[in-house]
Amino acid sequence: MTTTVPKIFAFPEFAGVAEAVADHVVHSQNMALKDIATGPSSARQSSTHISNQSQGSVRSATSMQKVPSTRSIRNNSSGGGSSGGKLKKPKERRFKIAISGGSLIQVLHEGLLKRTDVKWGKWDIYFADERLVPFESNESNYGQAKRHIFDLIDTEKYGTPRIFHIDESLINDAQECADHYEKILIKEFAGRDSVKLPMFDLFLLGCAPDGHIASLFPNFQENLREKFAWVVPVENAPSGPSNRISLTIPVICHSHQVTFVVEGATKAPVIKTIMERPEKGLPSSIVNEGAAGRVAWFVDDDALSDVLVTKKKYKFLITDDNN
Repeated sequence: MTTTVPKIFAFPEFAGVAEAVADHVVHSQNMALKDIATGPSSARQSSTHISNQSQGSVRSATSMQKVPSTRSIRNNSSGGGSSGGKLKKPKERRFKIAISGGSLIQVLHEGLLKRTDVKWGKWDIYFADERLVPFESNESNYGQAKRHIFDLIDTEKYGTPRIFHIDESLINDAQECADHYEKILIKEFAGRDSVKLPMFDLFLLGCAPDGHIASLFPNFQENLREKFAWVVPVENAPSGPSNRISLTIPVICHSHQVTFVVEGATKAPVIKTIMERPEKGLPSSIVNEGAAGRVAWFVDDDALSDVLVTKKKYKFLITDDNN
């Protein structure tokens, strides 16, 4: 058994997972939007406000402006405002969340869209990974999320989230696409400050039967050993679309909270390996150790078949009161 045991919340069926995950997400949202941050001092200091935000329809923040180079972002230290010791206007507090694709999209669709306390207008949504396919493809994480979540938000009532996806024009070049997405993260999380890693308020992941999370595959290339890059290209992936990009293990482990959502009997063998044989070095086991104390798993009972773990009953933290 792993010495770093994450919280494991088990449910008899999919509907229970979706409802609990939604409560967990909204609780994370509320904590992130509090006036006083609850995490490390850097956890809530990464928001960059874009003014004149349209509330009419969900839009892509990445399509609004050209992203400058990494060098220009990090070297641009000259201020454009007046000097004289004036207090800077506090940055708008926002909920920064990273999501992956697959069955997680359906979980969020089922759990979040029916709630009235999701403050969509204060969300900054990023993607843990992306398959380098056109957005209209069913293999596109952004495309699936757009069709099954973003397009269905009542933006007049709940506001419009800022959504950061890859540049679709770069899907034929994995390295360039990864570099471009990393520049977006640097701009949003670092700005003029020196920030080693972005800190998300919540990082949501699934886990495939082969053990890959985001687009980080077991025993494949050197991506699991990456220490410095925020985003890496993934070429000739062993399953699914061949070319992808993915946020890295250090970025995932630096998040304020990391949550895995897994369902189905087909996942039981890999869950057993993750929880009982961490020395195998599966990506999820690495995250369990690297983000120890900040990791939770939401799984149905089928995914825990013959897995020796202590299950916890999820205690709902908030009520759906639209506060």
